[in-house]
Amino acid sequence: METLEQQAVPVRRLDVLKIMEAIPHRFPFLLVDRVDIMEEGKKAIGRKCVTINEPFFQGHFPGFPIMPGVLIVEALAQTACALMFSRDEMKGKLAFFMGLEEIKFRKPVVPGDVLELHIEMIRSGSRAGKAKGIAQVNGEVATEGVFSFAITDRTAK
Repeated sequence: METLEQQAVPVRRLDVLKIMEAIPHRFPFLLVDRVDIMEEGKKAIGRKCVTINEPFFQGHFPGFPIMPGVLIVEALAQTACALMFSRDEMKGKLAFFMGLEEIKFRKPVVPGDVLELHIEMIRSGSRAGKAKGIAQVNGEVATEGVFSFAITDRTAK
């Protein structure tokens, strides 16, 4: 996939405050710092600046800090949610993982890395969706996979 610098100007940029309007995640579980929507409802690139201050590095692993792969997958999913739920017609929605496919961990992510979180929606509806995600560091694939999710109202119980 192309880097942000190689692609056309984003349709819309979401800073962290706009991301928090779109999705309910908060510290320490908000794992996306910025989202550039490349094609409304279809493609986005998120950014996560990984620092040694992340709480998970205390135990993963002492003396050899590596970002947990499941949190990279979660960052990809949060980017997809920001892409979908920043649209007016999707306000107040939540997404729940329904399945993970073809998840591959190719390269460790360490403090100082900037994760580029590429999302392409495969299918998107009002009740469910599916997305392909690729997390890169310096143009190299760190993690990739496909995830499906259910969509519900935040107020639903």
